[in-house]
Amino acid sequence: MSDPHYDFIIIGSGMGGAAVAYALRNSGARILLLERGGHLPQEAENWQVESVFAQSRYKTAETWTDAASGASFKPGVHYFVGGNTKVYGACLPRFRSEDFEALEHEGGTSPAWPISYEDLQPYYALAEQLFFVHGQAGQDPCEPPRAKPYPFPALPHEPTIAALCEKLRSQGLHPYSLPMAVDWREDGGCIRCTTCDGFPCKLHAKGDAERCLVMPALQHDTVELWTQTRALRILTTADGRHASAVEVERGGEHLTLHAGGIVVACGAVNSAALLLRSTNSAHPKGLANSSDMLGRNYMMHNNTALTAIDPRKTNPTVFQKTVAINDYYFGDVDFPFPMGNIQALGKLQAGMLSAAVPGLPKALLRGLARRSIDWWVMSEDLPDPNNRITLGTNGGLRVHWQPNNRAAHRQLARRAAGMMRAAGYPLVFTQTLGIETNSHQCGTARFGDDPATSVLDALCKTHDLDNLYVVDSSFFPSSTAMNPALTICAQALRVADHLQGLELLA
Repeated sequence: MSDPHYDFIIIGSGMGGAAVAYALRNSGARILLLERGGHLPQEAENWQVESVFAQSRYKTAETWTDAASGASFKPGVHYFVGGNTKVYGACLPRFRSEDFEALEHEGGTSPAWPISYEDLQPYYALAEQLFFVHGQAGQDPCEPPRAKPYPFPALPHEPTIAALCEKLRSQGLHPYSLPMAVDWREDGGCIRCTTCDGFPCKLHAKGDAERCLVMPALQHDTVELWTQTRALRILTTADGRHASAVEVERGGEHLTLHAGGIVVACGAVNSAALLLRSTNSAHPKGLANSSDMLGRNYMMHNNTALTAIDPRKTNPTVFQKTVAINDYYFGDVDFPFPMGNIQALGKLQAGMLSAAVPGLPKALLRGLARRSIDWWVMSEDLPDPNNRITLGTNGGLRVHWQPNNRAAHRQLARRAAGMMRAAGYPLVFTQTLGIETNSHQCGTARFGDDPATSVLDALCKTHDLDNLYVVDSSFFPSSTAMNPALTICAQALRVADHLQGLELLA
């Protein structure tokens, strides 16, 4: 390579890294986007339940360690161009205005963010446009203010879900249309199939970071993508004030790539691990870790999958993920603390149940799946400095995580079950998920105004280094109880605006 020097190296092509690459595409800066995986192939297996769920075809084969038990587990992460957005459920809500403020929970305090909802609102609007988000304002009882309507109308409910919404309204609830990033535009490719939530889209009709951000960025000669390239360490200048280069492994070869600025976006766990691995004499505890906060305050939501069944009738719904409930987001009369969000899952299929509950007769599982309505019950996971990411003696990832705020989550699950029984679904089954269900991981490099208690400033620059940024969900000081992807994108776009105003260090 004749010129290994870039203006910016961005490590990770998921929502955060891809958004920065996209936003800088016209800046004139020379940008290198690194991805440890490759392009997720368009193939028949994209839509096969057995391949995706039972065989975990697209999940990483690596294992992490539960530090409490010593047991290894396969994390819910996917190393491809576009990151986890290649298989996410494409639900892109904004956080609530109050989520940016300090909130008292039954299990403790959710801290204030160093920015407000208003700081992100224009970037939320841009992100919704980039991801062709379909939604309807005015239905969600706790939605934040909007300067603009959704770019596209909400996805229509199929008849069974529409009828359920009427039953929920009769209970005094306010079901609202989920904001969804699927290409249901006039000439869009979405066919509203059963294989969206948790599956790759074989038609490229899902709003993922590869399609919406990486591919447009690569139309510019100044943006370059390297796949199958793993970042090993970040190097600094001798005084430790500037990140100078990235050591990578590519095709069995170790290379050192130099840049004027480095943007880390590997996911909350892997970003923390990369910085922890990058020790040197100026940063003996890892880069940007003078506060000893790096890797700490790991969060991943309290999650329960709820399946409600009316044995007397089937549910022919194909695309189920169109509705959610936020009536309990900030509590109710009987439990005056935040509880969280209830949102429809993609339609349950028998093969998914087989993977989750092996050993049951397939005929029974098929019968249950044909009759179920399926929900994801999600509550806030509060920051705890003892919930953290560390490196094992062999460099492996160790996850220290003990769930908290469980009383609020139990209350929410109880209300979700109650609303479905009242709607005519007498059989309700729940499964609370554990440490391996970490697709909403966040918090390991929290941003804040005080360098003694945070890793990043309000523009996601590390306090300790002048040109090192972290733009994935690592920066979250709290997890809220909403899907994180849109907020990651909005903040990354905001950070990119700041980067364009800098005098490049190249």
